[in-house]
Amino acid sequence: QVQLVESGGGLVQAGGSLRLSCAASGRSYSGYTMGWFRQGPGKEREFVACITWGGGFTNYADSVKGRFIISRDSAKNLVYLQMNSLKPEDTAVYYCAGGRQYLGVSADEYDYWGQGTQVTVSS
Repeated sequence: QVQLVESGGGLVQAGGSLRLSCAASGRSYSGYTMGWFRQGPGKEREFVACITWGGGFTNYADSVKGRFIISRDSAKNLVYLQMNSLKPEDTAVYYCAGGRQYLGVSADEYDYWGQGTQVTVSS
């Protein structure tokens, strides 16, 4: 059974940092791209960052470039999202996803999704 489980969300002040984790299980993710998406209040789900499981190639949304870092630990089947210099507009539910499209940026390019973790940034 494929399962993606996010953790690490919480409440943080603007300018602070959080690290999200995604534990991936249930299949081999070789050849997959792992992505982070977010959905803020009243907004559509949007792409944040993604990384290829094998080569570690990355892609970021312009809104987070230079502040967020995506990484993975293939041995532990974990994907991370280090979020720095957080802003109130980063407040959202963050989702981990897996798909076969190379560095996909659209939600419909991902086959597997976690349940999400809430990140709230106070001003």
